[in-house]
Amino acid sequence: MLKSRKPLYFNLYDTLNIASRFTVRKGWNALKVYTSFQLSRLSGKPIQWGLPISISFEPTTSCNLRCPECPSGLREFTRPTGMLQQDFFERTIDDIYKDLLYLIFYFQGEPYLNPKFLDMVRYASSKGIYTATSTNAHYLNDEKARKTVESGLDRLIISIDGTTQDVYENYRVGGKLEKVLEGARNIVKWKKALNATRPFVFFQFLVVKPNEHQLEDIKRIAAEIGVDQVRFKTAQVYDYENDPNQLIPENNKYSRYKRDKQGKMQVKNGMANHCWRLWSGNVLSWDGLVVPCCFDKDATHKLGDLKEQSFKEIWQNKNYRQFRAELMTSRKQIDICRNCSEGLKVWEK
Repeated sequence: MLKSRKPLYFNLYDTLNIASRFTVRKGWNALKVYTSFQLSRLSGKPIQWGLPISISFEPTTSCNLRCPECPSGLREFTRPTGMLQQDFFERTIDDIYKDLLYLIFYFQGEPYLNPKFLDMVRYASSKGIYTATSTNAHYLNDEKARKTVESGLDRLIISIDGTTQDVYENYRVGGKLEKVLEGARNIVKWKKALNATRPFVFFQFLVVKPNEHQLEDIKRIAAEIGVDQVRFKTAQVYDYENDPNQLIPENNKYSRYKRDKQGKMQVKNGMANHCWRLWSGNVLSWDGLVVPCCFDKDATHKLGDLKEQSFKEIWQNKNYRQFRAELMTSRKQIDICRNCSEGLKVWEK
């Protein structure tokens, strides 16, 4: 049986686990990406060497919850709802895995609704890629929890935004807190039973006004269950000037927004004309659309389509070059950048 370990061990282990996925080729690729990004900042002109260090691949746009600031939860997508197909996923991974370090199985929707999700995790893991996903944990029954541990998943982010049902469902509309806690317990149980050190499990607590008084409570619950870490995340509010759902917390430390001298709410992000995300990674929708980052939830800035071009062709195509150039000259004019958290810290405990 796996003995209980302090969270510090798991932090260290997780870092070493990521590092173990490096190869000479991946390291060289990461160096090219970082160097080209820094040269772009210095010159003011987009230079892009190498391929993405990380990507996000969307298992599905479907979701079982109705979160008030989520297009998937609100059913407000203009793009179609669907499921990532395993054969398409594997063809894409086969094209890029030698340079890819990190794969996030998430964009919109609940990954576990895709019946082939864990098969795809297993495939990516077999290719030497560090894998992660984010879930609302409502489908982590005993069987799914065991299969998750057995799949080789490296990181499991469990979204839990309240420590009592009334507070939790204020944001996670339609959700059941006890299901989330049960799912976390199942994962921890199977990690011990299988003597597994993966996945690294953390509670992600989206700090909003209704739950900001429960920060100490969630740390206590996490310790009782045996998850590895709690992370506090700032919440994106689309209409942050009016905040109609009253989500912006009073504690400025956990707010993505601040008031200017005129009392108008502004994004804390300084909106400098550069963005590491545009050099280090991108997002792929379930049906093969390539978009700049996770803030383009409705794929309004389509940079390419994997049904028409290969991943490597899209990464250097005209659309991508133009988008990077626009970002480096007038980022404030790009709609998805105006509410971005780039440069803001995700607080960890």
